Amino acid sequence: MEKKHQINLWYAFAAIMALFLFQSWWEAYKTIEPIPYSQFEQYLKDGKIDEIAIKENTIEGKFREPINNKDYFTTTRVDLPLAEQLTKYNVKFTGVIQSTFLRDLLSWIVPMLLLFGLWAFFIRRIAEKQGLGGMMTVGKSKAKVYVERGIETTFDDVAGVDEAKRELQEVVDFLRDPKAYGRLGARVPKGILLVGPPGTGKTLLARAVAGEANVAFFSISGSEFVEMFVGVGAARVRDLFEQARKAAPAIIFIDELDALGRARGSNPMMANDEKEQTLNQLLSELDGFDPSVGTILLAATNRPEILDPALLRAGRFDRQVLVDRPDKKGRLAILKVHVPKIRLDPETDLDQVAQLTAGFSGADLATLVNEAALMATRRNANSVTLADFTEAIERVIAGLEKRSRVLSDKERKTVAYHEMGHALVAANLEGVDPVHKVSIIPRGIGALGYTIQRPTEDRFLLSTTDLENRMTVLMGGRAAEKLIFDQISTGASDDLQKATEIAREMVARYGMDATLGHRIYAQQRQQFMGQPVADMVDISQETMREVDLAIRERVEAAFENAVKILKGHHEDLEKGAELLLKNETITSDDFPAISPASKRKASETEAAQ
Repeated sequence: MEKKHQINLWYAFAAIMALFLFQSWWEAYKTIEPIPYSQFEQYLKDGKIDEIAIKENTIEGKFREPINNKDYFTTTRVDLPLAEQLTKYNVKFTGVIQSTFLRDLLSWIVPMLLLFGLWAFFIRRIAEKQGLGGMMTVGKSKAKVYVERGIETTFDDVAGVDEAKRELQEVVDFLRDPKAYGRLGARVPKGILLVGPPGTGKTLLARAVAGEANVAFFSISGSEFVEMFVGVGAARVRDLFEQARKAAPAIIFIDELDALGRARGSNPMMANDEKEQTLNQLLSELDGFDPSVGTILLAATNRPEILDPALLRAGRFDRQVLVDRPDKKGRLAILKVHVPKIRLDPETDLDQVAQLTAGFSGADLATLVNEAALMATRRNANSVTLADFTEAIERVIAGLEKRSRVLSDKERKTVAYHEMGHALVAANLEGVDPVHKVSIIPRGIGALGYTIQRPTEDRFLLSTTDLENRMTVLMGGRAAEKLIFDQISTGASDDLQKATEIAREMVARYGMDATLGHRIYAQQRQQFMGQPVADMVDISQETMREVDLAIRERVEAAFENAVKILKGHHEDLEKGAELLLKNETITSDDFPAISPASKRKASETEAAQ
């Protein structure tokens, strides 16, 4: 039954009840005569009363013959001794019942209001934080709607992800002119999933699509669908899609889709009916989703490996767009987007900054620009220079300087030889990133010193030699300690962890060990969040032992190679450590021995000529 008809029926029922009550009152008014108590006594003496009914406060009765055309009467009782005195002096009197209706009503209402106020101010707030509040709107979507004037982001504000922008340009063209786009029978994908590491600009891209197309933008996080009550999340999914259909053309953007779309049955011990029902409703909405009405679904995740396969099949999320960390050209473009917000020195070479920030995401670069501006502000400079960017990079990578952390002379000497060992090994290996800076100033939580290398180019493929050289550089610090002090310290724990991980990847995942053959012994999972985790495949105990021996052999070989290199440059190791103890921070300009071997040879050739 329609809501309008339901309201009309309620109006009719209320009118009938009101009419019935009025009729009852009118009948009583026509037949019952209210009289004073003194009049009642007179009628009683005159014998005009036939029968009476005595109540607590009133007396009701019937006349022998009608009086004033009424057969019945009612009067209010009066205290008998007082009535006798009043009758004695011929005083006309009547009783009055004091009304306690308001007092009784307030005795019920005031406590209820106090309880309701307590619930509204305390219990409701706590319940809403736990997802239990708002029972009347429990199924309503919490999507934040941005109308046309609210989206000012465009593709010009997004840099470093040109391939992703080209993919999403089709969506913009469709939203601007759906008829022209589908003239050959093509349809826009139902759902587009943006996949990539954190901070690469997935949400920014979604907003840019809405800004370019100039349409409404519905944004909601996947976690907002999940509530304690079973069925609430599914109701919110229905409500969100219904809102978007009414506002078409529009874009629905679900951030952190993995919070909602985790694979069903992946962990039977942690089953969640609410999550599964919400996911089922989302799948149902996608099946009945018609993009021709001008509504596009975008979603983002950095954990695609845990998504339910039903979400990723054709006909639901038809297209997956990788939003990866930018290359050098992309990093330069991102820097050019952010540097107009600061006062940049004209001599600052952004290309060099882009070269130093290999592996940085778009969010990292935005933070870097802000940190560089803060560095320049602290030293009361008029503009931001390359030195500020270099210092900001060190802070982002290694942490804040801990000049208050005082090391003993022995510890400072150990750290100086350790870091110089890294630098000299890197300088004398082919194909290794050149050393940019060496420092023994403590940074971050546990770093007592650091060696920063400057990548000359972005590398996407690494050979066996490249990985072995990286391990050798990592073992250079411990090799220097062994060579100079004939003992080792705990300072190389992080180096050992990284070197062991590289050796494990070479042996177990890349098939780079001749003894074990060209096969994998571990499969990688968790692609974007944190460090990759390798699961060992089903292999025998003997093979497992061979894998462990191969890993140990490679790490030991890297250590021996580092010792060999440092023995050949023992004099440079001593001089470099002394200079480092004196200045605390040096570069290749301060100590040419840590510059690449090819560069040193070229300099020596020029000097000879």
